[in-house]
Amino acid sequence: MTAAAAGNHAALMDRIYRRQRYIYDFTRKYYLFGRDRLIRQLALKPGARVIEVGCGTARNLVKIARRYPGVKLYGLDASSEMLSTAARSLAQAGLSGQVKLIQAYAEALSPALFGETAPFDAVIFSYSLSMIPDWKQALRLASASLVPEGTVHIVDFGDLKGLGRPVEWALRIWLGLFHVAPREELLTTLEVASKGELVLLSGRYAFVLSGTAEQVLKNLEGPVAEGSQPPRKSES
Repeated sequence: MTAAAAGNHAALMDRIYRRQRYIYDFTRKYYLFGRDRLIRQLALKPGARVIEVGCGTARNLVKIARRYPGVKLYGLDASSEMLSTAARSLAQAGLSGQVKLIQAYAEALSPALFGETAPFDAVIFSYSLSMIPDWKQALRLASASLVPEGTVHIVDFGDLKGLGRPVEWALRIWLGLFHVAPREELLTTLEVASKGELVLLSGRYAFVLSGTAEQVLKNLEGPVAEGSQPPRKSES
């Protein structure tokens, strides 16, 4: 991502969330499904270093800190507005000293962004890949930022194909208003080759994936590791 494109994306995210951040957690619980399921299956050990890419209001980071005492948490987001709310949420939860936040782009992810040299043990993408412009680069760098046995955890919109065409069509238009684009290519590839834990929610509305970085990158060798486009499933 060029500096100009990065600046434009950050400005866009701030425009979208400048006011929404105050009601974000209250409203998103009604349609960002699968987040708590993902948190429950993290199975983190004390001392684990975990980063959430696109951490938003820190809603997930607070829940992770409470469920897994002793973990070291990091949050990255493109929106300074959302990070302002995140910092306040962490302070209210008494977790400011346990979580490091930084404004940066997923396409530039590395431990060095946080002044760290040690790699992460787990990386989380919670409804963020569908908003990251170069989501393949984000996955590449997530893998490069992990220990060899590190894990990747994703929850995001599915291809919506099980909802019926009218509902799918309406939902895509609505998501587009927030610059959200379901990554059908990602889900298709995961379904074909995934050796990690892949769960599709009702109506193919969303999916939850947990696996090692090696598994995810191997499964996505075409679109992610090399940047090519896999064939799309034909629609009958």
